[in-house]
Amino acid sequence: MTAKTVLIVDDEAPIREMIAVALEMADYRVLEADNAQAAHAMIVDHQPDLVLLDWMMPGTSGIELARRLKREPTTAELPIIMLTAKGEEDNKIQGLEAGADDYITKPFSPRELVARLKAVLRRATPQGIEEAVEVDGLLLDPVSHRVIASGKAVEMGPTEYRLLQFFMTHQERAYTRSQLLDQVWGGNVYVEERTVDVHIRRLRKALGERHQHLVQTVRGTGYRFSAKG
Repeated sequence: MTAKTVLIVDDEAPIREMIAVALEMADYRVLEADNAQAAHAMIVDHQPDLVLLDWMMPGTSGIELARRLKREPTTAELPIIMLTAKGEEDNKIQGLEAGADDYITKPFSPRELVARLKAVLRRATPQGIEEAVEVDGLLLDPVSHRVIASGKAVEMGPTEYRLLQFFMTHQERAYTRSQLLDQVWGGNVYVEERTVDVHIRRLRKALGERHQHLVQTVRGTGYRFSAKG
């Protein structure tokens, strides 16, 4: 199996070195960049499997780079973990809404970082159904890893795809946030329940007005996927 490539984007060389050593010991290939511009060039040239992205950097910030990567079709599905000293909940939500798949606050242990990285990569390459599923003009094809809505391709991140895949194969049942974390995130203990709400909003936005009603909020419980009103 080919080693996964991780791009570390941080303006502090000692932090990059610490992370690089931990990842190389865990058998990952490592690329490094000290600013957003260099990072974007590396992503285009080398196509890493995941980006570890520092929030605060001179010039273009990590959060701005994350938004740019999620806007561009060629990098929209690239998994991102934000690295930052910001620990407040609002900043976590802001990072997730910008497109990050996870968020880790400095200081952190290399062991925790590797565990989160493995979890995000696992979610980005979902295993599951082989047959295409269609509901009300919304088609999910796991073979081509595409979502088609009313004949047009829908762009969404890997976590939103996995969430939609689970919903479309488990229709008409209400799931709590905790259950969705177990089923979609693989029981990753580092992910908070509120993260589910962020990804639900992103999924609905991706589906657009025609299909966002399929992902229903069940008050006092969580969420349900249903073609019924």
